[in-house]
Amino acid sequence: MSVPARLGAYYFAFFAYIGVLAPFFSLWLAGRGYDAREIALVLAMPQIARVFAPAAWGWIADHTGWQRGIVIFSAFTVLAGFASLYAVRGAMELAAIMLALGVLTSGAMPLVESAALSATRAKPGSYGPVRLWGSIGFILAVLGAGAWLDSHDVSTVLDILVTLAAVVCVAAFGIPPRVPHAGPAADARIGPVLARADVLAFFGACMCNAVAHAALYAFLSIHLDAAGYSKAVIGALWTLGSAAEIGVFVFLPQLMRRFTLRALLIASFVCIAVRFVLIGWAVDVLALLLFAILLHAATFGVFHAASLAAVHRIFPGRLEARGQALYSSLTYGMGGAAGTLIAGWTWDALGPGPTFTVSALAGVVGALLVAWKLRV
Repeated sequence: MSVPARLGAYYFAFFAYIGVLAPFFSLWLAGRGYDAREIALVLAMPQIARVFAPAAWGWIADHTGWQRGIVIFSAFTVLAGFASLYAVRGAMELAAIMLALGVLTSGAMPLVESAALSATRAKPGSYGPVRLWGSIGFILAVLGAGAWLDSHDVSTVLDILVTLAAVVCVAAFGIPPRVPHAGPAADARIGPVLARADVLAFFGACMCNAVAHAALYAFLSIHLDAAGYSKAVIGALWTLGSAAEIGVFVFLPQLMRRFTLRALLIASFVCIAVRFVLIGWAVDVLALLLFAILLHAATFGVFHAASLAAVHRIFPGRLEARGQALYSSLTYGMGGAAGTLIAGWTWDALGPGPTFTVSALAGVVGALLVAWKLRV
């Protein structure tokens, strides 16, 4: 099997697992009786770990070449961690397990992304057709789990997660070994890159994207459930967003040729502002809700592809693994953790509308940061 095919298989398996975790784990937590702040605390733990852990794993990968070994270790750790949740009841115990899982596993995806970008660097935009297998896996898992949960208890979410984590373990063996980068020692100095104003503005904008989406991942399913949508419909709505995302990945080569990364990033942040206002205040208007869900193509799909390409340009050669790890740490770690904790507080204190308004404002700030300094 070719390297792109093996990477596609890993993306498929991993995002099938995410396709159950992201929409339905919060419902599993709510089903156990945890309140909004406890749910936010549990969901923030992996994000907090991602503030520092991916950088450590990136350093290890850069200095040892253990790219595939780290990904395999991460997969089996996820399997063991979620299997242990059968015996856990207290929110603090659960939060501690999720924090440990975050520390031990958050290095995997940046390394997979780095491997995918390296494998497709000869053809600009060809990363998209590989990455879209993740979206396909996500869609199938969300649809299947949503239909299942309409006739089965929400407690079975954990059974599905453990099963899918086992599939990820198998797929992890297909990750290619790391190809060493040749280059002078100066090429490996990351400090001067991080001191640049455009790089700081870029990472600030990426954190805004994660802050904006934190409320979505923590509370969208709960928000839709409270509005009267069935589990199958909730799954279908999550699927719709991923289907739109697939369109972006399919046409990514054309987008990359036609627009600059700066233009694509600004467009994605403008869509964030529109999307989250609609989700927060128009959840009962199906047409507007569907439009907001479809904007996932821009707020995640376009942003993800453009930001990864930007990181690849900013951190070349021997800086590659550390650059991707730093991107993960600041974006999904610091930004995701802050956004999740803020969402937990605003949800309890102010309700869904103001919570998603904060997400919209984060999109506005992200657009301004990109327009201000970034030139890629």
